[in-house]
Amino acid sequence: MADKTTIEYLEDGRPHAEVKAGVLTSHEDLDDATIIPQFDAHEERRIIRKIDVRLLPVLAVLYLCSYLDRSNIGNAKIAGMYEDLELYGLRYNTVVAVFFVTYALFEVPSNIMLKIVRPSIWLAILSFSWGTVMTLMGVVQSYHGMVAARFFFGLTEAGFFPAATYLLSLWYKRYEMQTRMALFYSAASLAGAFSGLLAFAIEKMDGVAGLAAWRWIFILEGLVPVAISFTLYWVLPDSPATARFLTKEERLFATNRLNINTIVGHAQAINSDKIGMRHIKAAFGDWKMWLAIIPYWSCSIGTYGFTATAPTAIEQLGYTSAHAQLMTIPIYAFALIVTLILSVWADRHKQRTPFIMIGVVMGLIGFLGELAVPHPRLPGLTYFFFFFIAAGVYAPLPSLITFISNNTAPSSKRAVGMALLIGMGALGGICGGNIFLAKQAPKYPVGYGVPLGVSIAGLISTWILRTAYAKENKAKEALLRSEGEESLRQRYTPQELLDLGDKSPFYQYTL
Repeated sequence: MADKTTIEYLEDGRPHAEVKAGVLTSHEDLDDATIIPQFDAHEERRIIRKIDVRLLPVLAVLYLCSYLDRSNIGNAKIAGMYEDLELYGLRYNTVVAVFFVTYALFEVPSNIMLKIVRPSIWLAILSFSWGTVMTLMGVVQSYHGMVAARFFFGLTEAGFFPAATYLLSLWYKRYEMQTRMALFYSAASLAGAFSGLLAFAIEKMDGVAGLAAWRWIFILEGLVPVAISFTLYWVLPDSPATARFLTKEERLFATNRLNINTIVGHAQAINSDKIGMRHIKAAFGDWKMWLAIIPYWSCSIGTYGFTATAPTAIEQLGYTSAHAQLMTIPIYAFALIVTLILSVWADRHKQRTPFIMIGVVMGLIGFLGELAVPHPRLPGLTYFFFFFIAAGVYAPLPSLITFISNNTAPSSKRAVGMALLIGMGALGGICGGNIFLAKQAPKYPVGYGVPLGVSIAGLISTWILRTAYAKENKAKEALLRSEGEESLRQRYTPQELLDLGDKSPFYQYTL
């Protein structure tokens, strides 16, 4: 229940006040302001739980479909697609890689659209489009047709992941966000496990309606996001300010609890800023955004190369196709558990970079192990190191994405920045799709060696980012000491501080 302390805010969530000693005091005409009651910690947790229950399942199910559709190419390969479409030599690698070209190029334009079109509408359009393309992949008759289908699949699926991560940043404070990001992102690990189980079941449909099993994998897994797209307008909340499942008091409180902290530099900027060229320039001109792409590559190269090859690599250990599909399940389940544990610890300790590096080191162990094992003489040991690879390529990503999201403001810069990071990071999929060469099976020295090298570069880059953000924090602290907090506050209105975003003298970066 709310107490009697009140704060003045505009209806659209913009602060209409100055901040002094933690109290907002009005300084303008308040005719259009709303009195917002303050909720105690217990009530705030109740509101957050309501948000969790409504937002996270929708995004997680969508991401499950997205990742399932993106990674089922590996399952379709050993279910007969490889032979039917004659994907010999580099043809299969090309089919895997072409997806990432359009996927990377259309991330930023898609997130710009997200600032123009309501998220519930835009995500519905994306879901319907990629599901339709996936379904049509089930009727492709040639290698060239599959290349074209994967090209359009990348175009239509581009935008969902950065849109979802950006949407999370509008609802949660910075040290609430990674746990939610992990719950959302864990759908990727779940998709990896579920993909093998589902493919195992769908293979039983081989010959139904005259279609091969691999065609049914694409058709059935494509129809699901198409069906879901028709519900998103009603079930996906666009923002705290318009959430119909919250009361009016709860909506305003959910919106402004982020604004209040942003003004003094401790949370996301949830400003109602309209996207402009200055936000695009700010995101593209931030060198730290570009450096963060390297640790992203340490995940994406391994992720997309491994998911597309894991069923085949397991089959080459002497197992049947059906058993290989099932044996991928424990690997992804382990990755899911590690991802959740690291993310909960990261929020609890209010740190990001140590947990990025822990995950990357797990991947290093896996890649080194696979390079050292004499394949295929020790299949058990080969399979064992697959667990470390999966954890190492999945677990660091929620920490990395939350790390950059925490340190990028205002919201329009974050929308562009997150799309830039995820889009450029996804280019690692082109590399990942071309390093597991059929002629090098089952040892795959390039397939394991390249992500090993990139992971080392990712560790170094993460440390540089931590050092750079720490240096900027110290510079802001020195400025506050030399000029005084009150003096600095008199230079800016609350709206100007929101517009400054992460360049605000009060904005402290997360390490």
